[in-house]
Amino acid sequence: MTNMQIEAPLTHKNLLETIGQFSQIELEQFVGEVLTLRAKRQAPSLPRRESELLLKINQHLSPELQDRFDALVAKRQDEILTTAEHEELLTLVEQAERIDVERIEALTQLAKLRGLSVDELMDRLGIKPPECDYGAPN
Repeated sequence: MTNMQIEAPLTHKNLLETIGQFSQIELEQFVGEVLTLRAKRQAPSLPRRESELLLKINQHLSPELQDRFDALVAKRQDEILTTAEHEELLTLVEQAERIDVERIEALTQLAKLRGLSVDELMDRLGIKPPECDYGAPN
């Protein structure tokens, strides 16, 4: 990098004049560093605990398990579910319920950290209450 002597007070104009003396490579490196600095300032930075809670809040069954779950619920509704499939469905229901409990706990903790009610937090995050009871047999 080129060493330059700046004798005037550092103003926007002086800084641009100095940067104008950079070589093309130095200018590109400088611009990259300035853009990185801008991105860091603009990007919302969450405390680690909030990030961890948001990860838990966004957990769901994997797409494969959700597809299997939906297929088993459909078979149960059509009354063609085998005993083995019924046991598999119950296992999936337990998994989904466990994930939901963890999500609710994380929502509660995050709401407390942010000084909000759970309803307010859900509204701000765009989370709607579940509409399904997992198709669990009564």
